[in-house]
Amino acid sequence: MLFVYMVSTVVQTAVVTTRIKKEVKEALEEAGVNIPSAIREHLEELAWKLQLKEETEKLSKLLEKVEPSETGFAAKSVREDRESH
Repeated sequence: MLFVYMVSTVVQTAVVTTRIKKEVKEALEEAGVNIPSAIREHLEELAWKLQLKEETEKLSKLLEKVEPSETGFAAKSVREDRESH
């Protein structure tokens, strides 16, 4: 028997319009820069960094609530692990 599964993902997009100086556009085009692609990549990276920052802040707040381990806990744990083998 042959089973074929098709997965379809719908990606929603939005249009963003901006103005830049004519000289900037011409310089980028002369350098062979794909302007829409460059803008898209930059905005996606910026969004990822912002999400990362937000998640890091959430984790930091959680860690603030965690009590530190007792003095010598790490050494004791390593010793117990080594002795168990």
